[in-house]
Amino acid sequence: MDLKLTGKTALVTGSTAGIGFGIARRLLQEGVSVVINGRTEARINSALDQLRRAIPDCTVQGCAADFADADAVQQLLDEHDSIDILINNVGIFAPKPFAEITDEEWLHFFEVNVLSGVRLSRHYLPRMLDQNWGRIIFISSESGIQIPAEMVHYGTTKTAQLGVSRGLAQQTAGTNVTVNTVIPGSTRSEGSEKFISDLAQERGLSKEDVEREFFEKIRPTSLLERFATIDEVATFVTYLASPLAAANNGAALRVDGGTVSTIL
Repeated sequence: MDLKLTGKTALVTGSTAGIGFGIARRLLQEGVSVVINGRTEARINSALDQLRRAIPDCTVQGCAADFADADAVQQLLDEHDSIDILINNVGIFAPKPFAEITDEEWLHFFEVNVLSGVRLSRHYLPRMLDQNWGRIIFISSESGIQIPAEMVHYGTTKTAQLGVSRGLAQQTAGTNVTVNTVIPGSTRSEGSEKFISDLAQERGLSKEDVEREFFEKIRPTSLLERFATIDEVATFVTYLASPLAAANNGAALRVDGGTVSTIL
């Protein structure tokens, strides 16, 4: 299917691996010129090499920025003043008992997971409105709806993204600009693979047994009963970024395999 994205420009934050990398790859396959982002030049160069080998005729460049650093974000904006598609994907997570999470850790999680998207959207949304076309997509998580007891700080930031996204969408009424949130569930990424492998080694089980137990006991509401692939999430995000998704605005759209057991 032609998603009519050829010639568009996009910035995908946190895109040297995982879901962000998958989104960048799918956008490039649709003819989008993409700026990928990571914290180090080494990670960016590795990702650029992989993308250029996979899609030889693509137009892709990289920009290093640590989204906990407001000055680094401003430098990124100075280098890439205008884009058509913004994918707010960058995020951090770490399990920790609630009573042990310090104020500094709370603030760091909000800085990276929430304020990164706020700062970028504050810059790009007015420009998208001026040109009367644009897409802003926040990558949240099922943890923003079902707050995990072991990561209250992470889940709270993912809930906050839902509010920011909807609030920004309110400003796009009557235009060809949309702002949405995508809510992935458990996805097979570097992080989840390491989690499963470490747990399997620790318990003397196979990775297949650990994954089966994960969905039986930790994600029992999953209808998919497996990890979603990165490409399944990225394909949905790419469609949402396209002109074909013009009627999707102000929405929180789930790609969670049915894990969140509510109708809406």
